Amino acid sequence: MHEEQLTSRRVHCPYCDAPFDLLVDPSQGSHVTWEDCHVCCEPIQVRVDVDLQDESAFQVTLGSDDDVL
Repeated sequence: MHEEQLTSRRVHCPYCDAPFDLLVDPSQGSHVTWEDCHVCCEPIQVRVDVDLQDESAFQVTLGSDDDVL
């Protein structure tokens, strides 16, 4: 992970709707990872889609454990 590449995104837990700041490293390219909600402790699926032409342009999609992202 490149700390200088980290970007913060304000997102909401798909379970309890608690807001939190998610740190994303777009230099890793498109990927799927998991984060636990800091409020309800449920596992959140995090999908990061990075634009191949401009890695500063990316989209974050959150889903519950059962979602297919």
